[in-house]
Amino acid sequence: MIRLRRLFARLRGLFGNVRREEALEREIATHLALLEDEFRNKGLPPGEARLAARRAYGGVEQAKQLHREERSYQGLAQAAQDIRYAFRQLSRARGFTVAAVTTLALGIGANTTIFSVINAVLLKPLSYPDPDRIVQFLVTYSNASVPGTSVPDFHLWQQQTRAFQDVSAYDFGEHGLNLTGNVPERVRGLHVTAGYFRLFGAPMFLGRTFTAEEDSLNGGRVVVISYNLWKRKFAADPEIAGKTISLENEPFTVLGVTGRRFQTEPVADVWVPFQFDPNSNDRAHYFQAAGRLKPGVTLDQANAQLTLAANEFHRKYPLADPELGYRVEPLRDAVVRDARSSLFMIGIAVSFVLLIACANVANLLLVRATARKREFAIRAALGAARGRILRQLLTESILLSLTGGVLGLVLGLVGVRALLAVSPGNIPRIGENGSPVGLDWRVLAFTLAVSLFTGILFGLFPALGASRPDLNGALKESGNRQGSGFRQSKARSLLVVSEVSLAIMLLIGAALLIRTFVALRAVNPGFDSHNVLTMDMSLAGAHYAKTANVTRLVRDVSQRLNGIPGVEVSAATCCPPLESRLGLPFNIIGRPLGNSTETGDGLWMDVSPGYFGIFKIPILRGRDFTQQDDAGAPPVVLINETMARRFWPGRDPIGEQIIIGKNIGPAFKDAPRQIIGIVADTRDADLSVVPENSMIIPQAQEPDGITALGLQFGPIVWLIRTRVEPHQVAATVVEQLRQASGGLPVARIRSMDEVVLRSIARQDFNMLLLTIFAASALLLAAIGIYGVMAYSVAQRSQEIGIRMAFGADRATIRNLVMRQGMLLTIAGVLFGVGAALGLTRLIASFLFGVKALDPVVFLLVPALLTSVALLAVWVPARRASHLDPIRALHIE
Repeated sequence: MIRLRRLFARLRGLFGNVRREEALEREIATHLALLEDEFRNKGLPPGEARLAARRAYGGVEQAKQLHREERSYQGLAQAAQDIRYAFRQLSRARGFTVAAVTTLALGIGANTTIFSVINAVLLKPLSYPDPDRIVQFLVTYSNASVPGTSVPDFHLWQQQTRAFQDVSAYDFGEHGLNLTGNVPERVRGLHVTAGYFRLFGAPMFLGRTFTAEEDSLNGGRVVVISYNLWKRKFAADPEIAGKTISLENEPFTVLGVTGRRFQTEPVADVWVPFQFDPNSNDRAHYFQAAGRLKPGVTLDQANAQLTLAANEFHRKYPLADPELGYRVEPLRDAVVRDARSSLFMIGIAVSFVLLIACANVANLLLVRATARKREFAIRAALGAARGRILRQLLTESILLSLTGGVLGLVLGLVGVRALLAVSPGNIPRIGENGSPVGLDWRVLAFTLAVSLFTGILFGLFPALGASRPDLNGALKESGNRQGSGFRQSKARSLLVVSEVSLAIMLLIGAALLIRTFVALRAVNPGFDSHNVLTMDMSLAGAHYAKTANVTRLVRDVSQRLNGIPGVEVSAATCCPPLESRLGLPFNIIGRPLGNSTETGDGLWMDVSPGYFGIFKIPILRGRDFTQQDDAGAPPVVLINETMARRFWPGRDPIGEQIIIGKNIGPAFKDAPRQIIGIVADTRDADLSVVPENSMIIPQAQEPDGITALGLQFGPIVWLIRTRVEPHQVAATVVEQLRQASGGLPVARIRSMDEVVLRSIARQDFNMLLLTIFAASALLLAAIGIYGVMAYSVAQRSQEIGIRMAFGADRATIRNLVMRQGMLLTIAGVLFGVGAALGLTRLIASFLFGVKALDPVVFLLVPALLTSVALLAVWVPARRASHLDPIRALHIE
């Protein structure tokens, strides 16, 4: 009773302060009005009378200032009081506080983890000067845009000086170069043009970069090395600039060392100049280009100028593809192109998990608000305004969310490490020389914003209901008879329906990706990847610029490797399965071209004898290559089944002749080749991509121009089929390769099974994350359903007791409770399925072997969630059916 009187006294004092503030304002206004009337009666105009009144009442402004300060002080005092009271309330309800904070921490932590990755990949600016003006050049066709370009394209873009500056070329990916000498080592290299370092703002720690003369044809062998390579390999020699190092057994002069923080994409240890022939008309697209928009030039203006440049290109090269065009896009978009939609999908999924967590906490707050109805009624009876109660409750919910946010930030940072540990390793801008994934101001701001938003979101509905108490009913009810009321029961039901709907959407998305996961593994790639070992070796340099020298090395290596115990057969190629291949046009000898300049185009590769045996790719018709298909034999070619079906429908193409790469340029000049066989289709680019036209020639018959160009920008790949686990013979194979090549190192030693798994790693990663989020959503939804039904049983215990006293049996009571819970579940399932029908379009591009509206998924997922919900409802329903009617009807 004494405590209650003290509470009343405190509440009266609080509301008395508000009344005094209002009285002071009224008093000041009244005095000013009286003074102003006085001066008007004396004949002063209204404006002057008002001014005179203010001067006469000199204490008015001071009084106003004091009034404002008092109100501000009282506002801060009330806020501090709200926070202290919230702390006391939450510390008393420890079970509720722990449950709410833990739920929020998991939801906010998951969102912080994903946002940290999104921040590093999509939001952080590129680490170059004025990065928003750097653009990548694209070659466009009727239905595609590709970043690859040719020497004529590049020279034409360099001439567009009204729109671009620092137009530079560089390799698609890091190219292995052999740092030869005492201990040969393969290092990451890039071919670049002279403007590359200026475009990307490379700081130089020592020396300088290339000049235009050094980047011209016959400009000499020069190289720029990275700071890390300089420290690791050259012991941080301060006199390294001007010294000679050995690359590919050839002397190169070191011009300089880049700064420690210079980051490139692709990553490189050494940079060598392209040294393009200015008169080259080779139109093969084997590198990429970027440039900087000039000040004041927009992207649309630049693309308009490139349209004119494309017209000029067609006038100069009338035999080029008539659909070829040019455009540019921001470099940032080019870097993250494949990852943007994936991260967007994952971000939506994890936000659903947070919303479900908020719904659970809101249900907890509704229950807690019901238990505090009497407290709120007393406060309202003593004069507390609705806004005052609302502010107090929102303070408690925001305090909960901020506490959950702090813990969520810690969990998010831990989650980032776990996420990167299981990531496929091909997320752009993450990893070596990429953006660090961790804590920065964006992550802190995001976590704070999410915490405040969730605090308001899950606290608003309970607070609105609790701030409008039924004074008469609440003050009359005893503690064990306080009901929840219609509004709060409806709110809890709506929250459960929302949880189930969100969970259904996540589960359907996860199920579709799981089916994609299964479908990709069921794809027949057309080759046998088991017991196959692959490794790369760089053969760049003058010695291997001739096909004959490469052929001698391949035959020597094959003899050595085939003699190793455990090795069945070995071969070499430029392009193993699931690696990029060169695309080249071809003409069928004797077939009219019509309006086109070419019969068609397809993927091209060279292989040595034994390649098809290694991968067990069947020769459907004709014969395989043999050692006799060398440079002195008639030129031959194999084509795949897709190409045969498309260009010789209903006919046998064996014996026909084709000429490959005509009109591309001198480096691709080739003699007509006779088709000697048809091989089965293989998935050459990606397991999810249908086979394309494919042309395969013997390595020994490769034109010298293609050999020199191919080995300048890519390695030769050794393939070994083994009778044992592939890595068991790796050390012996490496030693034999070293001896045969004169000490050249190898890199990327992998089994073909590893290559296959890596090719679908991105899909697996998306599936894993979405499955984890969906499982979390399912668990949270089940907890939410259980919590609502358990509380409903507790609130309806007297009703249940009356029903049982009038003869209702246990089965009737159990069915009554289960019917209520399952109706909520079914409503949520229907809403969720309806929403999923539209949202599945967002993940359609990630699917393979399954439709976005797959009927199996849309039937099984609702059945799964309904089964889980049935279990969650059955527990409180069983408890209700075992209530003791006498205890249930007992009134204290």
